[in-house]
Amino acid sequence: MQRRDFLKYAAALPAAALFAPLNALAQSSRGLVKITGIKAIGLKDPGSTLIKQQSLIRIDTDAGISGYGECGADGPVARRVIANYNGEGRLPHLGLIGKDPLAIQVHFHNMFYAYEQRDRAIRVLSGIDMALWDLAGKLLNQPVSKLLGGNFRDEIDLYSHCPGGDFLDKGAWRTRAAELKADPHGFKAFKVDTHHVLGVPMQQYTPSLGPQDFSKMARAYALAREALGDDIDILVHCHCEFDVPSAIGIARAIEPIRPLYFEDALQPGWSEGWNALRRATTVPLMTGENMELAEWAIPFLENQAVDIFQPDIINSGGISGTKMIADTAARWRIPIALHNVSGLFLNLASQQLAAALFNCPRIECSRRATGLKWAKTNPLVVKNGKMTVSKLPGLGAEPDPDFVRASMATGESWWG
Repeated sequence: MQRRDFLKYAAALPAAALFAPLNALAQSSRGLVKITGIKAIGLKDPGSTLIKQQSLIRIDTDAGISGYGECGADGPVARRVIANYNGEGRLPHLGLIGKDPLAIQVHFHNMFYAYEQRDRAIRVLSGIDMALWDLAGKLLNQPVSKLLGGNFRDEIDLYSHCPGGDFLDKGAWRTRAAELKADPHGFKAFKVDTHHVLGVPMQQYTPSLGPQDFSKMARAYALAREALGDDIDILVHCHCEFDVPSAIGIARAIEPIRPLYFEDALQPGWSEGWNALRRATTVPLMTGENMELAEWAIPFLENQAVDIFQPDIINSGGISGTKMIADTAARWRIPIALHNVSGLFLNLASQQLAAALFNCPRIECSRRATGLKWAKTNPLVVKNGKMTVSKLPGLGAEPDPDFVRASMATGESWWG
């Protein structure tokens, strides 16, 4: 077998294996329930950390049971994408209305591969896929992790976020470290952002750095290590804003603190620059929060350019697409760590997926996660830096109607 043929074969394996447990569990329930509607409500910063454009998605059935997901798009955008699958689009044969909600394999193909989807459409379709898995779990009375094949773990290690401020002041670091160590969730790893070191806005493209900038990086992260100690891991967090020489300079500056990962230093798509960075440092490299579907990962895997992927369920193809990424990476013995800075349903979906993945040692989690008010009672349990995996059907929560009404963005109506 040619190497290229092997790679194609390896990439195809996750799709075949992903839906097998669901199909087996759903065999006796096929065709008994039909999808009657897909709806979305745009929310106004509903207690998330970074995502300002969010919508809650609901899939209804003739059994009176609904599934929920969320997506990174406002209400009007979400509804425009949904229209193509809600009986209004130019390709009605790809729609979900009247279809069996348990046929997620078919729906995933029709949404993501029947014709090309990109950018905001992928984020909305990812939310639909999330809602389909929630719905399937409720219909089959099983948590999503069981529909994905079962649990490798019942608790998931977490990493969270370091507050900003002056990263070059020793006293500020003592105060910051005391705050993080006192957090009742007991996190043992934190992202520390490079843009605070440089004093620039987050996600602002930064022209080539120089020796003074690298000295600042070395000092800031040395102070972080001193203040946090050796028992807490540090992720050096970028937002794809650097060029290759700058990324290499930062990597060399931070090597002494032994970071857990150096995240998203370069543009998210594949380029030879990733190989240059890989050759220049021993620091573990992470990327992937903006990756789209499993094929995005292939060149990184072929070139052994990164140490870990961090796909995001609402950016990367939903639960289905993200599991395909993880299963593809597993063929190369590459782990993943789920990116997760959104609302309650992304937290729950990330939890369920991580439990069912052998190669997912940890996930991201906001320090605000257990305070999210999306459900009457927040079901997330975070202690000692770990999240307990829910055993409730589906994703394990129903949205609180009062919360949804109070959080609707301007111009939104009740479920569209």
